[in-house]
Amino acid sequence: MRLLLIEDDAMLGRAMKQGLADAGFTVDWANNGNDAELALTCGVYEAALLDLGLPGKDGMNLLRELRERRDTLPVLIMTARDAVSDRIAGLNAGADDYVLKPFDLDELVARVRALIRRRAAGGSPVLECGALPLDPVQEQVQLDGQPVQLSAKEFALLEKLMQRPGLVLSREKLEDAIYGWGEEVGVQRIRNVRGVGYKVCET
Repeated sequence: MRLLLIEDDAMLGRAMKQGLADAGFTVDWANNGNDAELALTCGVYEAALLDLGLPGKDGMNLLRELRERRDTLPVLIMTARDAVSDRIAGLNAGADDYVLKPFDLDELVARVRALIRRRAAGGSPVLECGALPLDPVQEQVQLDGQPVQLSAKEFALLEKLMQRPGLVLSREKLEDAIYGWGEEVGVQRIRNVRGVGYKVCET
């Protein structure tokens, strides 16, 4: 499952990207509001983790614009702004959850999983290929009715292949599905990647 991490603090961003990857997520990381805006417009994600104090476009404005175009992407706000009025403003702007910095990474992962489960409650997006069903929300794979144990990277790779059965995917697209992109790659990755997991977005 692919997440968009929007965080301008380099040390925190790297730690979160690694921790979320260890938990089985593919993570794209935008470190400013302008890159995040393009990612939210062009990318396909299960959820976004949004810091409010961003260079470029402010996180609250990003959230408002996302909801104004009726995008239902689950958004979890991460911020050090601990006033009740700030939390109310974030939730009223369209956030689905709110966590205060500093936070425990295990709690963050649990909150993200809860957001994705709630979104999928109307029907689990199970992928099927013959006798091989894959449930991206529950992170389960079966073959002939028996569970298959996969590593996080193996699961991400199988999910990406099952999304486009029968098609040949480039090495770049497969690596992108497994690793995502970080601050050193930035928004150019979105401009270059086309096809699997992305809408076409000309810039």
